[in-house]
Amino acid sequence: MSPQVTVIDHPFVQHKLTLMRQADTSTAKFRQLMKEVGGLLAYEVTRDLPLKYAAIKTPLAPMHAPMLASDKKMVIVSIMRAGQGLVDGILELIPSARLGHIGLYRDPTTRIPIEYYCKLPHDIEHRDILVVDPMVATGNTAVAAVDRVKDFIPLSIKFLCLLAAPEGIANFHDHHPEVPLYTAAIDESLDEHGYILPGLGDAGDRLFGTK
Repeated sequence: MSPQVTVIDHPFVQHKLTLMRQADTSTAKFRQLMKEVGGLLAYEVTRDLPLKYAAIKTPLAPMHAPMLASDKKMVIVSIMRAGQGLVDGILELIPSARLGHIGLYRDPTTRIPIEYYCKLPHDIEHRDILVVDPMVATGNTAVAAVDRVKDFIPLSIKFLCLLAAPEGIANFHDHHPEVPLYTAAIDESLDEHGYILPGLGDAGDRLFGTK
C-alpha cells in the first residue's frame, strides 16, 4: 500500500462502519453513525498537528503544558452534499475550524464531475486544508475537488473519506501523488455503474433520506 494511504482500523470505527453498511439501518441512525465516525477519523488525521508548551497554573502548581501550536485555523472543505455528514463530527473535535464547500455532481453517463458551487474561507493560502467526502469510488470527484483547492495554493491538503475503492485511490494519486488519503476501509472494486462493492450504497441518499 502507498505510504500516502492510511486505513484507520480502530475497532470503534470498524464497528460503526459495519452498522452503516447494513441495508436496514435507518436514515436517522445512519446520520448519527456518520457523525460519530467523522469525529473518530479526525483524531487520526490530526495526529501530526504541532504542539507548543505554554506556562499554566494547575490548582496545585505551575507547569509548562502542551497546546496546539498553529496560529491559523484549519479549514475543512466538504464535498457537497454527503461530505457534510462527516463534517459535523469533525467540528465537535475542532470547533474552531473554518468550513468551505465545493458542490460537485457526477454526470451519470460520463462519470465526469461537474462543479456547481464553490465557497471557501479567505486566506486559504495560509491554512491547512482537510477535504472530506464519504466515498472515493472512481476518484474523479476527489481529484476535481483537490484540483479546485490547489488553485488557492494552501499550506497543505489532506483527504478524508469513509470508504475507497482501489481504482479510486489509484486515480486520485495519479493526479495528486503528494496528498495523503485517509479512509476507514478499502473495499473490493467498483461495479459497472461506478459504485463501490460491497460498499454501503449511495451515502448522500442514505444520509438525507432521498431514496
